[in-house]
Amino acid sequence: MILVFHKNNRVVKIINSGNQLRLNDLEGSIQEVMVTLAGKYPTQFIGWCHIELENEMNIEAWKHIFKHQLLMASYNTSSENFIDARIGYVEDTPFINVNKKCEYPTWLMSSNIGGIHASVITSFSELTKRKVSFDFFINLVAKIGMKKGLICYSNPQLVKKNLLHSTINIPKITTVELLWFIKSTYRFRWVFLFVFNNFVYQNKLHIASFLRVLFKKKIKNTGKLTPLSVTSKNVNESIDVLIPTLGREKYLYDVLIDLAKQTKLPAKVIIVEQNAIKGAVSKLDFLSEKWPFKIDHTLIYQLGACNARNIGLSKVTSDWVFFADDDIRIDSLFLQKTINYNHSYKADVISVSCLQEGETEKSNHITQSATFGSGTSIVKSSALKNIKFDMAYEFGYGEDADFGMQLRNNGVDILKVPKVSMLHLKAPIGGFRKKIINKWDNESIQPKPSPTIMVFKLKHATKEQFEGYKTILFFKFYKLQPIKNPFKYYKEMNKRWNKSIFWANRLIHKN
Repeated sequence: MILVFHKNNRVVKIINSGNQLRLNDLEGSIQEVMVTLAGKYPTQFIGWCHIELENEMNIEAWKHIFKHQLLMASYNTSSENFIDARIGYVEDTPFINVNKKCEYPTWLMSSNIGGIHASVITSFSELTKRKVSFDFFINLVAKIGMKKGLICYSNPQLVKKNLLHSTINIPKITTVELLWFIKSTYRFRWVFLFVFNNFVYQNKLHIASFLRVLFKKKIKNTGKLTPLSVTSKNVNESIDVLIPTLGREKYLYDVLIDLAKQTKLPAKVIIVEQNAIKGAVSKLDFLSEKWPFKIDHTLIYQLGACNARNIGLSKVTSDWVFFADDDIRIDSLFLQKTINYNHSYKADVISVSCLQEGETEKSNHITQSATFGSGTSIVKSSALKNIKFDMAYEFGYGEDADFGMQLRNNGVDILKVPKVSMLHLKAPIGGFRKKIINKWDNESIQPKPSPTIMVFKLKHATKEQFEGYKTILFFKFYKLQPIKNPFKYYKEMNKRWNKSIFWANRLIHKN
């Protein structure tokens, strides 16, 4: 590990294996110095640290934090990020509402302290042609890099004490810089939406900044990252498979056949069968056949995927659990390949590609996922401690996303692996299902969005994300409804928005 210490956007000291390097041989900005060091030491990690934090570096933890060469991590010891909260007006992912108490997936990087592998720095060396601050540079690397397979975190273990250091004076991004960042890393329409949202919610009209950025060229990087090599490992770890099911006997049987053909056999298949008719007997006669794994079958008379999965989670006893659906098909190497990726990337959660007939995966990059697939993920059982599906989402939308947020806030990341895929048959809804009647169905003012979606926004979105989502929803829904007078429409939608907030709060407090 090479350590670059800086102050006021200039390098003041460099340490390599305990020895201080001569600064005379290394000139330029912090990022230019790091690119030079990356060329000289291509197999090493390069760390950066504000000189005032030198004595607070938790250097013993760094070798555990930087688990592989595609990992970038930093920690902001102050309360505000260089890229401020307004970024929520254009980004709706979990990556910007950072939990600073644990390792948390984010592209929001800090110049306070952090590290990156030399090979990654080299891949982004062309960004040094732009005269930007070090904070701007590392945030740009992380934002662009995440789409190409760079794994980025905020990690409090980089420092010995998780304290706020207001004495470190890191300049904040200007509106022009932020608009330039948005133009370079998002579609151009988000520049307009950013300006619009700032005017609507903050009463600030950034016309001059917008015009300046309009003629600035996008910052691009053509460098590529080399994926980690993934090898087959014969690890002695067990896997349980969790499948909730309702009225899809034929499809479930095919899933069990596929599981029986796995080169890495599951230890146990947990099946939670739902039936709305109280006292009805199970229709899964084939469970009594001989299978190469244990079957744990539970028949319940309460409908709902959240409840069924929570019952299944209470029965998990293996090292890993595969969250599956009852209408998928997988090849014989599926479980083995997924476990291989878990170990190669040292990941506790892997979500695989879920394709319908005729679909192909558009990306080959292994990336940090903004979602969680409750029918497409393999999770380390130890990561599931004190986590369950929130019953506030039952019969609605958002339970998968909420489960993913619970994992992230416990310091567990979710990686999307497109190179491992399953076929999702999208089978017809099976079984006898009662029509779900929500308490708000008879309201004269119908909530918009669905209250369960609003539950997720209230629990996990930043203020700016919440407001940005409202703008997008109002624009998108306008053409789908009959009120064409924009003033009447806005008034009506505000009523529906507030009604959604009302019912979302009821759901949250009820559960």
